[in-house]
Amino acid sequence: IDIGDVLPSYTVKNEKDEDVDVASLAAEKGVVIFLVPKADTPGCTTQACGFRDIYPDFTSSGFDVYCLSADKPTAQAKWQAKKSLPYPLLSDPKRVLITALGAGEGGKTKRSHFIFEKGGKLVDKKIPVKPVDSPKLALEFVKKLKSES
Repeated sequence: IDIGDVLPSYTVKNEKDEDVDVASLAAEKGVVIFLVPKADTPGCTTQACGFRDIYPDFTSSGFDVYCLSADKPTAQAKWQAKKSLPYPLLSDPKRVLITALGAGEGGKTKRSHFIFEKGGKLVDKKIPVKPVDSPKLALEFVKKLKSES
């Protein structure tokens, strides 16, 4: 999936073990999807808490935030509760979506983030990205998009 491509129709589970069609996520709003290698590990927690701490800045800009990893929904739900993460966590254990995004390699997930505008077109991607930089870079891009529209 390259810049200009559209979010594919693919079903993943959320942390509540409910089906989520990825293509529908960007129907009403823009979407930021950030990928973590493994839930509840230090780097991933830094990245996830970074998005948590500025989450209202994304929502007020018309963007939803999702965390995507290959972890099972049960592991994600525990991590979400432990760290008070306000956004959904998406589970892609076979790394189908992760690989389609270009962040799956050798059975691992590359830390990254992807920004889709409303309607699902990819407008920004960062692979790889440092845990501490990911939330700030994503927000800067979203704010720039908003000021241009």
